[in-house]
Amino acid sequence: MSTTLSLFRLNVGFIVHQTAGYSREFPFEIDKISTDEDLEFYDLLGVVTVSRTTEGLLLQFKGQAQTKAECGLCLEKFDQPLSLDFIEMFTFPSHADKDTELVLPEDLNIDLFPLIREYLYLDIPINPTCKPNCKGLCPVCGENLNQTTCNHNEEPNDPRLSVLKSLLDDESS
Repeated sequence: MSTTLSLFRLNVGFIVHQTAGYSREFPFEIDKISTDEDLEFYDLLGVVTVSRTTEGLLLQFKGQAQTKAECGLCLEKFDQPLSLDFIEMFTFPSHADKDTELVLPEDLNIDLFPLIREYLYLDIPINPTCKPNCKGLCPVCGENLNQTTCNHNEEPNDPRLSVLKSLLDDESS
């Protein structure tokens, strides 16, 4: 875990001493990272742009990653693409409010791992699907309908709906 944290530690001391308006890009490309929650992200790449302002340092993240996910319809494993696109402000300690969480550390080394981890978690869908037209599982036999076709009766045979079905049968005749 310490090697993962050091990958995202950014020394911004030289930017702090620049005038407002100075900007620098830091590209990143990381094969794989793991979190404490046993979740892995891989093919993480993008760029962090750090800009000096009068209040502190503005960090703009743009990037992408992938993680393994299970389709909510067919239960197959697949690679879920994720995107990083957010902006955070690290204020100087002299400008920090009581409610400000992101204050520039005294050693001028910003640990980006907690932010990147949080935004990647937020991009994971609650109910991921492997593809937009996933057919899911057969409700009768449980077969993956993307891989096979079942010949089960499509109509539900719920006895509570038999009265409604009889109304439809009367209309059609």
